[in-house]
This record gives sequence, structure tokens and C-alpha cells, in this order.
Amino acid sequence: MIAPRIKTLALAVVGALAIAVLSGCDANENADLENGAALFGPSCGTCHKLKHAATTSDVGPDLDAAFADARASGMDQDTIEGVVESQIENPRQVSEEDPSYMPPNILEGQDAEDVSAYIASVAGVPGIKPPEFAGGPGGQVFNSNGCGACHILAAAETVGTQGPNLDENLPGQSADDIQQSIIAPSSEIVQGFPDIMPQTYEDSIPPEDLKVLVKFLVDEAGKTSAANGN
Repeated sequence: MIAPRIKTLALAVVGALAIAVLSGCDANENADLENGAALFGPSCGTCHKLKHAATTSDVGPDLDAAFADARASGMDQDTIEGVVESQIENPRQVSEEDPSYMPPNILEGQDAEDVSAYIASVAGVPGIKPPEFAGGPGGQVFNSNGCGACHILAAAETVGTQGPNLDENLPGQSADDIQQSIIAPSSEIVQGFPDIMPQTYEDSIPPEDLKVLVKFLVDEAGKTSAANGN
């Protein structure tokens, strides 16, 4: 259930709001919302649900639910941004073994400001809709979990380079092999790439979404080339 987590975040919002008011926090006018949206998937979307980002995980608080009431009661975007920045810098304390554990300063500097501004601009906004990604339902799961930030996959129209090119590495692999590489990525590292893929997908991607994602990768990886669009 996510309700207790939402309640916990709501209490944190009250505390952070006090800090924001005392410090005179204001929205960062130079924030890059596009960068914030791009960073949200791999940095935050593996744990948090946010409709605009099309993320569905309930490991951490649902950000739309957490801020909808606050927004409806008059909390403005500047204040929400300050609350989010405060939570990134100093998250609620839980055991590191808890799936909802969030390390402090998961993002810093301008990146933290950009993500905070992005969340403040979309979280809990009435009627807001997620973007539509290439690749249908499978492409939606792929992108909403931040996979496109690191991997090339032509079917999803992504060109990330921090991880292996999936059009080159996945063809010929079984569905079980691909699923294992998602839920236990450190079990086999592709040579030349760092071991930076999140270890939380088994918990953060709902089983039905994982099934859709694996089928999408089996069916589509290698069919087209991201380099030439064929």
C-alpha cells in the first residue's frame, strides 16, 4: 500500500515547507525543465509514481498524490520546488535495507534544481497526462523506467550511450535471459560498460509491466537501426 508512504511524505512536506519559508526559498528561474524531466526517469522514476513522467512504481511515495492536496490548498509551485529540493538533500530516514530507502543528495547542484523544478511544475496538477513514447505499451514501460537514458533502442527511439546498445546485444537472447538482465543486472556485465544499472527493477517495475517490457525487447530489439533509421 502507498497510503502510509504518502502520509509520511505529507509530514515531511510540512517540515520542509517551514524550512522553505524561513530560508526565503524561491523557484530557480534558470532551471532546465527538459533536463529535469530527462533525469527524473533514471534517478527518481524507479521508485516514484508521477503521471507526467509515465512512471508507475510504488516503492516510494506517489508524487501526484503527495502534492495534489497541497496544491489544491494553495501551495504554489515555488514552495513545492523548495520542498522537493529539501527532500532530495535530506530524505526521510529509513534503513538502507528498506526498498524505499533514498540516499541523500541523489542529485546535486543544477541537476537537483532542474529535477525539483520539473516535479514542481507537474506533480499533482489536475488533468495532467503522461507523454506518449514510441514503441507502444512496451516503449512506454521502457522509457518510463529510464531505460532510454542509457540504452540505444531504435524501436523506442532512444539513443543513450551509458549502457549497451540493445539492438546489438539483445537479439538471440531468450525472454528469461532478458528478464534476468533487468532484475539482476550485476549478474553479467557487458564488457566496456560500468555496473550502474539500478538493482531495484524487480521491486519497482510491476510484474505486468515487466512482462510487457520483456516481450517488447524480445520482439523489437535489433529490427531497426537507431543510427540510420532503417
